[in-house]
Amino acid sequence: MVQDCFFPTSRSVATDTEQFADLISTSTWEHWFCQWLETLQPTLPPAEAYELSLRLTDDNEIQALNAQYRNKNQPTDVLAFAALEVNSPQLSADIQFSIPLYLGDLVISVETAYRQAQQQGHSLQTELAWLATHGLLHLLGWDHPDEERLMGMLNQQEVLLEIVNLTL
Repeated sequence: MVQDCFFPTSRSVATDTEQFADLISTSTWEHWFCQWLETLQPTLPPAEAYELSLRLTDDNEIQALNAQYRNKNQPTDVLAFAALEVNSPQLSADIQFSIPLYLGDLVISVETAYRQAQQQGHSLQTELAWLATHGLLHLLGWDHPDEERLMGMLNQQEVLLEIVNLTL
């Protein structure tokens, strides 16, 4: 059982999207991530607590990050920077269970999410949650190099959305 979830969040959203910055409260984000991690618990590395950061931003910032880290000079909807992919020293069991396991950072462009929500015909809240589940799965090592794995990932995202009473 996930004992604790800790999610420092950062909200840096351009003026034209500030109206969307508080669409989902920090407590709602925390609740969702805790629910999702609880569901994914059997596949998670063992820990008493998990930590990740979430940054809601605009297209300009996510484009700069996408160019810097993925050599793609264009905006994208979500970026996931997984901490578990980095080789780190092995911690003793006592230390491992006394501090949260840091999963990584998620960055979501609210501007892109807004456009995608309009195109898909669902709410911005649903699109942001969809992107958060996609990024979370990437933090946990999921990837979609082929159609079969993509479908598995998309199906898991749908399951995670249903857990927090959202649907596409």
